[in-house]
Parts: sequence; structure tokens; C-alpha cells
Amino acid sequence: SLKMASDSPESLMTLCTDYCLRNLEGTLCYLLDNETLQLHPDIFLPSEICDKLVNEYVELVKTDSIFEPHESFFTLFSDPRSTRLARIHLREQIVQDQDLEAIRKQDLVELYLTNCEKLTAKSLQTLVSFSHTLISLSLFGCCNIFYEEENPGGCEDDCLVNPTRQVLVKDFTFEGFSRLRFLNLGRLIEGVNVETLLRPLASLAALDLSGIQLNDVGFLTQWKDSLFSLVLYNMDLSEEHIQVIAQLRKLRHLDISRDHLSSYYKFKLTRRVLNLFVENLVNLTSLDISGHTMLENCTIPSMEEKMGQTSIEPAKSSIAPFRGLKRPLQFLGLFETSLCRLTHIPAYKVSGDKNEEQVLNAIEAYTEHRPEITSRAINLLFDIARIERCSQLLRALQLVITALKCHKDDKNIQVTGSAALFYLTNSEYRMEQSVKLRRQVIQVVLNGMESYQEVTVQRNCCLTLCNFSIPEELEFQYRRVNELLLNILNQSRQDESIQRIAVHLCNALVCQVDNDHKEAVGKMGFVMTMLKLIQKKLADKTCDQVMEFSWSALWNITDETPDNCEMFLNYSGMKLFLECLKEFPEKQELHRNMLGLLGNVAEVKELRPQLMTSQFISVFSNLLESKADGIEVSYNACGVLSHIMFDGPEAWGICEPYREEVVKRMWAAIQSWDINSRRNINYRSFEPILRLLPQGISPVSQHWATWALYNLVSVYPDKYCPLLIKEGGIPLLKDMIKMASARQETKEMGR
Repeated sequence: SLKMASDSPESLMTLCTDYCLRNLEGTLCYLLDNETLQLHPDIFLPSEICDKLVNEYVELVKTDSIFEPHESFFTLFSDPRSTRLARIHLREQIVQDQDLEAIRKQDLVELYLTNCEKLTAKSLQTLVSFSHTLISLSLFGCCNIFYEEENPGGCEDDCLVNPTRQVLVKDFTFEGFSRLRFLNLGRLIEGVNVETLLRPLASLAALDLSGIQLNDVGFLTQWKDSLFSLVLYNMDLSEEHIQVIAQLRKLRHLDISRDHLSSYYKFKLTRRVLNLFVENLVNLTSLDISGHTMLENCTIPSMEEKMGQTSIEPAKSSIAPFRGLKRPLQFLGLFETSLCRLTHIPAYKVSGDKNEEQVLNAIEAYTEHRPEITSRAINLLFDIARIERCSQLLRALQLVITALKCHKDDKNIQVTGSAALFYLTNSEYRMEQSVKLRRQVIQVVLNGMESYQEVTVQRNCCLTLCNFSIPEELEFQYRRVNELLLNILNQSRQDESIQRIAVHLCNALVCQVDNDHKEAVGKMGFVMTMLKLIQKKLADKTCDQVMEFSWSALWNITDETPDNCEMFLNYSGMKLFLECLKEFPEKQELHRNMLGLLGNVAEVKELRPQLMTSQFISVFSNLLESKADGIEVSYNACGVLSHIMFDGPEAWGICEPYREEVVKRMWAAIQSWDINSRRNINYRSFEPILRLLPQGISPVSQHWATWALYNLVSVYPDKYCPLLIKEGGIPLLKDMIKMASARQETKEMGR
């Protein structure tokens, strides 16, 4: 089943390929003169391995932002005695003329060059090297491969004024490509004579002329005994075209579909044309007429149409001309035509916009070469996922992931695809998704965030990340996701909603993670970024979610992480703390978050002297009386002061307020708290509290620590009793009970 397929681990072959490509120097290669990759002399690899290395390399460069391409990668495959290539698929800007040139001695059987815009006519000459072995060739979207640079006059000075001109190569043909059977020339540049180019080919089996305008296709009949697949997507057809197609009696696959938005087409489909195809093309198993306008009604009367169970039997077909089929078609393309909404369609697979099945078939069929159609199909899927329920979730997810990977730079696909992912990963579908699949979603979302600074894509991607368990599910991309979010938050102009989601994610990412993670994120500028956001909000006099999340994130990232605490102080964090307190005296959440953070700062002995000013101590003392958020603000203020008191009277370097005065207020505050208070706080370790127990210099600090432990273990015993035992709290409490300096009520509580 699909479920099992997507859940199975990668094959050993895939894992090894991936590892070698990411560590070429440590595995297959060494560096010559510190720059050129050379294959180790004792390495001999068959085509099964080399093909995979090349194809995976192209995939990695395209979809993994951390993967560095190598200038000299293709030269590793220059000698067929040590490395054999047979079937390779190259795409986009990754491939240049010199790369193909490097592998010209290989006996390639299959070469797909898709949208390789950097290839010029030099590569046409290289193709000739493969002519004796090549069976399958695609030059889809290689728009410059028929251009060569012409240097006028070859004179030095003139060249500056008149740089190299691009000239169309007119004399290249497929002469000598004796084995070539499958050819894709989709989106070929205008001006190339297709008939002359193809004439030397003896027996073509499959030909794709997508997006090429030809008034005369009569030359196709020279392959009427061999051609089984013909694609004329977006070619403006005429009666002559139809007559020629009808003679290609061996056709099994015919695609005359079009993008109904791209330009004005004179041609309209009629009942007669469909009848002609059905009568003449008796081997047809796949037909695509997507995007066509039907000039007349091809459907059977509606009474008959609605009758009986849905059937794919040609005899019952709702589309009259297809009643002449001998058997149902394997595939029928009806996307963006009115026919796809009929009841009885004689095909096993139909692409259309009627329901989820048809829409998924459309995405599957058109993703590779027709992003303009695919983005509209994904948009339909988005509506299905949002409004109804997806019944083929795993298939839908895989298809959207593939489309997003394949068209990383297509804005429409990135916008619709990222929106669809948000609905396809939400909680109601959670159970059906494997770890592997969810990781693929995260990868492709992060790719989108990297490639697109566009607001809609950024927002969709951030929202989709919110569907995951954070930080657990993002752990495997921890650095990268933090860098991307900080990048969003550091942009000068910001969309309110994105800012809110990004701060929420940042906060979740630093909650409950290891200290080394927090330190790493701190070094990326996390503290500075949050303080800047707070500064902006202060200037606007707004205390919203962004303000509260930013303080909460600072509270989380400083937890037991002295470096980050120090950064907070160095970047004027205390100044902002005081200003926020003054500007927003009623905001309880905010006060709690700020004091939680200062509690973390106060735990660091080296930083405490910076808190020792009359102004700060007065503020903390006054907050002891705060009733904000239950006991939380008062509790945290008391915690800050407990650590300061722990440094003893000699560290009290201020005249006002008196130390004894503050101690008295601390005792009063602790005695006012309800010992059974439920808490808005989460301890990963008791270490900072436990260190206040074995000392006699500040009994009030000892009492605060004991109260904190007593409250937590009595209200949340399942969580905190094991932690107290694990961290050695029991012997510390026993010793404290024996201490003469400890107050009676502290000992009682300890007991």
C-alpha cells in the first residue's frame, strides 16, 4: 500500500550515494592542487552507480540549499574506463557546456536536458559524440542550445562596443543518430526548421513538440509505421494537422491539449474530429484534449447521461464519439474542459477539475513540464483540502512535495503549493503521515522560505511549520530553521501576521531544548533580534503578542545559558525591561515573562553585580507586592532577589534601599503566597534552586528555595518528585533541617 511505501527506509544504495556526494573528498575523490576534484585511481564504477551519482547530484544541488555544487564534478566521469554513464537527467542552471563536454566519451543511451538554459550550440556538437548510442533525448526548454556566439570581425577594440552576438545555428540535424527513438523538443526556439532537423531519423517512436508552432506537420507521416506517442501541447492546430494525425495509425498516446489561458487559438474541437481519432487510431490508449473548447455538443442526452451506475464502458460513454472505442482508455486528459464533469467517462484515469481523483491525476500528469497548468490544479486541491476532506492524503502530499521541489523558482507553484501543504499537514491528517514524509514537507517548506522573500509564500511556510511538534520535529533542521526565522524578523519592512507567527515559532524552538542548541541560536543573533522587536513595539507603544512572545523567547533562551544572559545585559536589555514596566504597568503576562528572564540572569554569579543598582533593587522589591498572574511575578521577583542576597551583605553595594528592609519584604511576600498555587512555569532542572539550600548567609533565600520545591512537588508530584531525587535534593534538604541558621518554618517545610 501507499502507506507502507512512503514509510519504508531509504535503500542502502540511496544512503551511500547521498553520503558520497556530501563527502566526495573523503570517499571517491581527492583534491588536486587544492581545487580540482580527482577520482582515486583505484576506483571503477558501473553505470548503475554512476547514473545515480549524477542524477542525485543534480537533485541535491536543486533542492538542498546547504549542498555545495562542485565546479569539476562532471570531470569525474570523463573516462569511461573507470566510470560508466548510461542514463542521466540534468536540469536547469546546474549544467553548462563544459559539463557535457567533460562526459563526451561516455556511451549515453538516455540524456534528458530539462530547461538547461545555459547550454549553447557548443553542446549541440557534444551531442554528436553520443549519436551512435543515444536512444532517448530530451532538449525540453533548452532555449539557447541552438544559439552560438559570433564575434564580429574578431578585432579587439570593436568587441567592447559590439559584444558577442547570438546567432541561430541553421545547419545542425540529427544525421547519424541512428538509434534515436524518443525525442522531446518541447519549447524549441523559433526559427529552427523542425522538418530538416528530424528528417534523418529513421524510425521515431515518440516525439514531443510542445509549444512549437508548425503550420505544416505533413513530414510526420514518414514515421507513420513507428510513431506511437505524439505530444503537440499548445500547438495551434488546423484541419491539416488533424488529417495528418489521423494517418499515424500506430499512435497509442496522443496529446493535443493546451493551456486555455496562454493565447488565442482559432482551433475548436468538434464531434467529427473525435470520431476521426476513434475510427483511425485504433491502438489509442491515452488521449489528452485538456483546455480545448468544444465547438458543438458531444454529449449524449442528459436523461440518459444521469442513468445507472457510473461506468467506464465505452458503450455507455456520456461523450458520444467515445462510444466507438474498443476498450476504455488508460488515460484521458480533460482538465479545464466541460467534459470532465460528465458521469460516464470511458477511461481508467481522467485528469479534470470535477473531484479529488481527477485533480490529483492532473497534478501527476503535468508537473514535470507544465507548471502553468500544475499551479491551477494545486489550487483546486487546496480548495478540496480546505473545504472538504482529502481521501488520498499521502498521494496528495507526495505530489505537492514533488511539484514544489521541481519548480523551486516558480512563484505560482510556490504560493499555491505552500498553501495546500498547510491544510494537508494539519492535525486531522496527522495519524496518516510517516516521519519520513513529514520531514520531506519540512525540507520543502524551508526551501520555499529560502528562495522566496514573497510575503504570501513566507506566511504559508511559517503557518505550515506551526502544524509540527516543535522543537521535536524540526530538530533535524534546527540551525537552518532558526536562521530563516531570524532572517524574516530582521527585515526592515515586516508583515504583521508573519512577524507574529515567526516570533511564536522562535519561542517554541528555544523552549525545552538542550543548552548547546540555545547557545548556537544565541550566536546567530537571536537575543539581539528579539530586543530589536521589543524596541520597535515600545516605540509604537503597543504591547501585543509579538511583544509578549519576544520576552517569552528571551526567557526561554537564557534558561541556564550564561552567554545569552550576558548578551541580554550587553544589548541594553535592562533599559528595555524598565521602559516596558513603566509603559505597560497593567500587562500581567508581560511582567511574568520579563521577570522569568531576569530570574535566569540572576542565577549567573558573574552577572549579578550588574543588577546591583538602587534603581533595579527598588523595582524588584516593589514587584514583590505584585498580584499579577497569580503569584508568578512576585515569585520571580523574589527569586531574583534570593540569588542577589545569596552573595552576602558585602556584595550589597548600595545605600538605598537597605538590605534588611528588602529581606523583610521578601519574607512578607513568601508568607502571602498560597502553597497550593498551580503554576505557570516549567523547570527542566532544580540546580539553580538547590544551590540556595546549603548556606547560612541568607536564610530568606533558603526559605524561597524550599518553598519553591515544596510547592512544585506537592502540586505536580509525578513530574517533579523524580527530578528532585535525580538531582540529589533529598540529602541537601536533610542537611538543611539540621542547620542552626535555618528558620524554623523553613525546616518544617523541608521536613
